[in-house]
Amino acid sequence: MKRALVIRHVDHEGIAGYREPVEAAGYEIERVAAHHAGCAKLDILAPDLVVVMGGPMGVYDNDRFPWLDDEIAVLRRRIAADRPTLGVCLGSQLIAAAMGARVRKGPAREIGFAPLTLTAAGTAGPLRHLAGTDVLHWHGDTFDIPAGADLLATTPLYAQAFARGRNLLALQFHAEMGEDERFDHWLTNDAADIAEVGKTPDALRADHDRLGPPAVAAGRAMIADWLAGLS
Repeated sequence: MKRALVIRHVDHEGIAGYREPVEAAGYEIERVAAHHAGCAKLDILAPDLVVVMGGPMGVYDNDRFPWLDDEIAVLRRRIAADRPTLGVCLGSQLIAAAMGARVRKGPAREIGFAPLTLTAAGTAGPLRHLAGTDVLHWHGDTFDIPAGADLLATTPLYAQAFARGRNLLALQFHAEMGEDERFDHWLTNDAADIAEVGKTPDALRADHDRLGPPAVAAGRAMIADWLAGLS
């Protein structure tokens, strides 16, 4: 059986809805906490797939979270070897940093369900499954598109996804979230950020219950399509 390593930064941001297509593609999932594992010691080339999940910290917060530098370093090795790698939210930002791109605070937070605008490259690949679908956004940082990568999707404020070849996919948004009970933790833990964008936990919960299942279904189709195309 193939091995997928999921790198987590907080317990409430796991692989969630993407678990189903990863397991269906024949991967056995292992999980590791980036801040506990000693990232510098990870045999990062060994897993058949690495999935780097989200978290509340920023790539630039290495003074408070020094292990971020180790994580970027091991991701740089994996990306240089063109080993299959998927990043979600913070994971996408770490991948961008590992590829030499600038990661920074954005002009405003994006929290809530909204559609993506796909580029031509996005429409031609696995992200086509998300066309016309509202997916969850929950971030305040952004990245430049790394050299050699293709921009796949945007929202009015942010680049939302990029890819390099068949084996690297970076997603700023959360199409894995929409049916996971850990969403309640997001609503409780990020109350100040929710208020900052003029929304309420109750309104986000209602959107989650209505828009979450179709978003996750589209996200699963996207990931299954991407996994099938790995080289």
